Amino acid sequence: MKTSNTWRARLRYEFDKSMAGGAIALIGWLALISLVVISLAGAFLALTGIAPEGGEPVSFIEGTWESLMRTFDAGTMGGDQGWGFRLVALVVTLAGIFVFSALIGVISSGLENKLDELRKGRSRVLESDHTIILNWSSSIFDVISELVIANQSRKRPRIVIMANKDKVEMEDEIATKVGDLKNTKIICRSGDPTDLYDLAIVNPHTSRSIIVLSPEDEDPDSQVIKSVLALVNDPSRRPEPYMIAAEIREAQNTEVARIVGGKEMQLVLADDLISRIVVHTSRQSGLSAVYTELLDFDGCEIYTLAQPQLEGKPFGTAVMSYDSSTLIGVCDVEGRIHLNPSPNRVIGPGERLVIIAEDDASIQIWSGAPQIAQNAVRLPVKRGVQPERTLILGWNRRGPVIATELGRYVAPGSLLTIAANTPEFEAEVAGLLLPNDHMAVQHHVIDTSSKAALEALDIPSYDHVLVLGYSDHMSMQSADTRTLITLLHLRKIAENAGLHINVVSEMTDVRNRELAEVTRADDFVVSNKLVSLMLAQASENEFMAAIFAELLDEEGSEIYMRPMSDYVAIDQPVNFFTVALSALRRGEIAIGYRRQRATDQDLRNLGGVTVNPNRSELLTYTAEDMVIVLAAD
Repeated sequence: MKTSNTWRARLRYEFDKSMAGGAIALIGWLALISLVVISLAGAFLALTGIAPEGGEPVSFIEGTWESLMRTFDAGTMGGDQGWGFRLVALVVTLAGIFVFSALIGVISSGLENKLDELRKGRSRVLESDHTIILNWSSSIFDVISELVIANQSRKRPRIVIMANKDKVEMEDEIATKVGDLKNTKIICRSGDPTDLYDLAIVNPHTSRSIIVLSPEDEDPDSQVIKSVLALVNDPSRRPEPYMIAAEIREAQNTEVARIVGGKEMQLVLADDLISRIVVHTSRQSGLSAVYTELLDFDGCEIYTLAQPQLEGKPFGTAVMSYDSSTLIGVCDVEGRIHLNPSPNRVIGPGERLVIIAEDDASIQIWSGAPQIAQNAVRLPVKRGVQPERTLILGWNRRGPVIATELGRYVAPGSLLTIAANTPEFEAEVAGLLLPNDHMAVQHHVIDTSSKAALEALDIPSYDHVLVLGYSDHMSMQSADTRTLITLLHLRKIAENAGLHINVVSEMTDVRNRELAEVTRADDFVVSNKLVSLMLAQASENEFMAAIFAELLDEEGSEIYMRPMSDYVAIDQPVNFFTVALSALRRGEIAIGYRRQRATDQDLRNLGGVTVNPNRSELLTYTAEDMVIVLAAD
């Protein structure tokens, strides 16, 4: 009995294993059943001599063939004669109906399972020179839009996306929010970007570049670091270095991320980037348009490339050697970026130049001699620095960084007032570590969407007002809606006071900026948009993160807007060569201008900002126009 049970259990186990093989195994079993049925029927007819009425007895082969025909088609038995033959045919036909009904079900189920598998996005990507985006966040749509613009000059560009999200949902959202993909094809795959097996699906070994977004999950930085770790330490990885652009939110995680990614990774510290741009823009209205122009692919971009013709020449001479491009720095042979170096610095062999241009094909050394109006060049003007009063309305995780960064620039005797009502707001303000004692800090716990509470702050007495979103404590759209309400109240307060209040607002979603423009705020910093632009640029230019780190570092050269009348005479038309020379004599680089009364239509909504103008074109400036310079202070 024990042997019998073991024998039966073994047979049952082997049968279960074969059935687990899926549709192919089921089809095999059905084929075996059909073979047995028609073989038995053929043998029975041959042995018994049963034949159709009036017909001759059939052989085994003929009986098998007759059985096979009735298995395939139940209607075949309709013409059979003789009850003995009819009974055999009926049994064979019933078995055929069972087998083929089951076969249709198996094939249908197999096809459905295959379609489900394809919808899951688990098949391997067989692309090369493609851009990979890992993780999913609200920034992904802007990243894709910028890459689409950058890909227009390429043949068969591909963007491959992997995230812990349904493949069909990803494709539907992209189709809805991105729109025209031009010549770029999007390929989505579902998987875990921190898993080596899943990463192999997107084929990183043949990729052009890899962008690692900060996911909208708990502890997003650890997810980013694990993804980079999986990429660079894959035992089967390619020998050539990857080009990785990774987004990190918390500053304390940057050291670990750099250790993991090494020289293969450009790190975009999102909160730090946005905080610095918010501070710079609040003190110089319109500056966010300059950063946007430098970061997006629709307009001028920053290139890093060799210019052998300028080797051995002073940097100042090289600056004046371009008409349709703007030289702003040098990348030395060790890969270090030097923005706005000394005009006397000689460009060495093998060094690359950092140049602003519309595209790399337009970077040409000008063959002509610059026509400079020497009599229009003005001597440097030293302006005194005055204490500033700054008001921050709203609070989020970037607030402490913004307050610290603001303290680096203001003159002694300045005041920062912070008003918000978020959880732990008071504790965070009390824990602020300012770089010096130039700025006093006070705070008020109020509802910043209340007009009465805002009026009690005496807002017209402040030089700058920053409105931060509550993005840490509510959804992106809810945070922007509350920001809009605050901006509308500020507009009304300014109108009632008959004064202009310098207001700069942080927005999360670029689509809400158009709505916010009715508030007449001086400038908007769209945080998600700028981070997306930075990641897209870093995936195309391996030095972009280092360039912007230098641009936003208080110890390096930064972007400033200064009165054009301080640099050149505005009572006569002058070209930008003249403006550039005046800036060079001050140890600065002129990269553009801002016209308060723009004569051309501002199609790109840059607030009159022009970066990298044609230097030989004559223009007449006004007292309100500003020159945009790269300067140490």
